[in-house]
Amino acid sequence: MRKTFIPALLLGLAAVAVAVPPAAEASQSKARKTSKSAPAAKAAKPVKASTSKPATASKPKVISQNVRNSNVRRASAVPADFGEAQRLAVQSSAALVLDQGNGEVIYQKNASAVVPIASITKLMTAMVVLDSQPNLSAPVTIGEEDIDTLKGSRSRLSVGTVLTREHALLLALMSSENRAAHTLARHYPGGLHAFVEAMNRKARSLGMMDTHFQDPTGLTSNNVSTANDLAKMVAAAHTYPLIREFSTTSGAMVETNGRLLEYHNTNALVKSTTWDIGLSKTGYIQEAGKCLVMQARVAERPVVIVLLDSAGKMTRIGDANRIKRWMESASLGRRTSRA
Repeated sequence: MRKTFIPALLLGLAAVAVAVPPAAEASQSKARKTSKSAPAAKAAKPVKASTSKPATASKPKVISQNVRNSNVRRASAVPADFGEAQRLAVQSSAALVLDQGNGEVIYQKNASAVVPIASITKLMTAMVVLDSQPNLSAPVTIGEEDIDTLKGSRSRLSVGTVLTREHALLLALMSSENRAAHTLARHYPGGLHAFVEAMNRKARSLGMMDTHFQDPTGLTSNNVSTANDLAKMVAAAHTYPLIREFSTTSGAMVETNGRLLEYHNTNALVKSTTWDIGLSKTGYIQEAGKCLVMQARVAERPVVIVLLDSAGKMTRIGDANRIKRWMESASLGRRTSRA
C-alpha cells in the first residue's frame, strides 16, 4: 500500500524539522530520578484558536498516516472456526483475541490474570478527557507536577511548554508521551484526583471489574487489569473517532519552544500495508513487560487483540503477526476444504 502524505493542516511552517527519536515508554533498565527541569523555557508558539466547535479543532502537521482502504491485503474467506489453539504459539504471558462483531473468543491465554498494564492506561485517559467535552483548542501548560519522578522517564516537553489539549492528546496516544497525558489529567475539572476517580468510574461502567487505575500515565504498576477487561476498554475506545485517528497516526510534526519536533507512533505496525488497524496502544514498564492492544480487521473479521507482558523487544509485534497469519491460514484452509 502506498504511504499517504498529508499536507500541513495547522502549523504552516517552512522550517526544517529537528528529527529526534520518538517518545519512548518508561524504561526500567536505567531508572533514575529525574531532576527538576530548568525554569520555564520559551513556550510553544500559540496556535490560533478555532472559532468552530472544540471537536473540530485544527490538527497538527501530520507527516504520514496509516490509510485503511481496499488496498490492504486481507484473507478472502471467513472461517467457521480456527482449529486447535495449540497451533498458535503466542509468547506473551497473557493474550486475548476477540471477535468484535459477535463476542466470540478466538484465542485466549491467561486472559483473567490481573497484571500491570503500563501505558495501555492512556486509552482510558483519552476517553475520560473526551467525555468531559473540553475545548480541544484551549492551551495546557507542562508543569513541574508533570515530571516523572517515579520511573525517570524522559520527555521532550520541557516545563513551561504550552500546547493545545488536542496536541497533548495526540502525543499521549501516538507517542505515549507521559507528560502530555499527565497534564491533560491535571487540567481536568477538579484536578488530578478527580480525574483518576473518573477513570475508575468509567472502568466500572464498562464492566471492567478486575481493573484499577491510580494514575493517568501507566507509570505506576498499581494500574492493573486483565486481558478480558482490556478487550472491553479497547472496544469502548474504538467508538471515539479522535482516539481511532490519533492512536493510528504514524507520525506528526509539533512545534515546541520555537522548534519543530518529529514524533512517531510507538507501534510500527500502523505503517504496515498488510495490517488494517483501527486503534492501537503500546505500553511498557518493567513490572508490566511489553504490552500491545489493537482493534484490527483480520481475515475479514473485526477483532480486538490484547497482548500483555511480552519479554522480548519485538515479542509483542511477533505475536500480533503470528495471530494474523494463523487466522488468515485458517480462513484460507476453510475455503479450500469447501472448494
